[in-house]
Amino acid sequence: MESKRTSRREVLKGGAALAGGLTLGDIASRQAQAHDHPPTPGPENQYPMIHGSKELTEYGQRSKYVTSVRIQHPPGGRPSPDVFGKQFHIATPLQDSVGSITPSSLHYVATTRGSYMPDIDPREHTLTIHGLVDNPLTFTMDDLRRFPSVTRVHFIECAGNRHNAKQKDVQETHGMTSCAEWTGVLLSTLLKECGLKGTAKWFVAEGAEEIKGASSMQISKAMDDCIIAYGMNGEPLRPQNGFPVRIIPPGFEGIFHTKYLRRIKVVDRYYMTYNDFGHLRKDPREHALSEQIGPKSVITYPSGTQQLPGKGFYEITGLAWSGGGAVKTVEVSTDGGKKWHLAALKTPPYRMAHVRFAYPWHWDGNATEILSRCTDEIGQVQPLREQIAQWWNVPVERDYRVPGLDNSIMPWKIAKDGKVTNGFA
Repeated sequence: MESKRTSRREVLKGGAALAGGLTLGDIASRQAQAHDHPPTPGPENQYPMIHGSKELTEYGQRSKYVTSVRIQHPPGGRPSPDVFGKQFHIATPLQDSVGSITPSSLHYVATTRGSYMPDIDPREHTLTIHGLVDNPLTFTMDDLRRFPSVTRVHFIECAGNRHNAKQKDVQETHGMTSCAEWTGVLLSTLLKECGLKGTAKWFVAEGAEEIKGASSMQISKAMDDCIIAYGMNGEPLRPQNGFPVRIIPPGFEGIFHTKYLRRIKVVDRYYMTYNDFGHLRKDPREHALSEQIGPKSVITYPSGTQQLPGKGFYEITGLAWSGGGAVKTVEVSTDGGKKWHLAALKTPPYRMAHVRFAYPWHWDGNATEILSRCTDEIGQVQPLREQIAQWWNVPVERDYRVPGLDNSIMPWKIAKDGKVTNGFA
């Protein structure tokens, strides 16, 4: 019920007022005045009142006591915005996250080589699909919204989301990933409208930035699950996230998720683009690991720079995801990897989406190390750094640079005093 239950004291006050000669209309008038002029704090009103404002009415704002913010990434590197006012890489505060959805205002940001963020009027923006199609078409934003829509939850992760010994907390180690609910039209729907030629094998998605963001992907991905998204978490995309339209190729690294999408060219071979340069790998094995992400997980509580107040019960919690599909299981170790325990999945394990996991733990007050590992629906298991070192025949060091995308297990050390630090440090 929306209406508040009347308290016994209010009923008694009302009865006394009527007995004193006040009408019900007088009481209603006084109640309305009380809403317009809230009572000052006192024994019965111990909290200060939050008055209405234009900002609260039109869009809303979070409590002043909630202070989670994004940070430049990597810490100490190129600031964002820089001296030219350009946005670069900005990491989301995973250490304060709950559930599995990242608020749009806290979603991580990565730009195309620091180019300016375009200010696009959606009434003038168009998306052109051409190349090896029977019927090249140009769609307005209104056109795109006329097609059947889909709404799906997917993560995006930057290839630079790598953890090392210098990083202090989970925002620094893993903050270049976020998960949101995306709404739009399937790319396959638009391609069917255009009609694919038999020689169509690849497509290039291009954005409208100053330095054009573009990536080449196989046409099979386009016909599988790519979304041409214009909505995010129940509202239009925000400018930092590609307004008015972007492409979401689920499970692929962030560089493929072209923002400010303006053109898709269907081609018969792989096209080298500006974005692809520097993301290609000479070793075929490493190249195979540079497109699809995961499986991956990280404990967000307890994690680096956090403090446990003392021994006792805690719920270890974190996020897991995979570019290979849905997360099947997450395991947690509280003794440095000697024993592993099955964690509970607290949110639905959608395909290519973050899932929140949790494990009940009674800390005995001794120093230890906690870890998590993820297994996805196609059987891939998140590896230790030592395992990756064996695969690649490189020195067995816990802090070397992982070839391809870094999905290795992240350890957190817990000292006797409850202080939590980076396990690689």
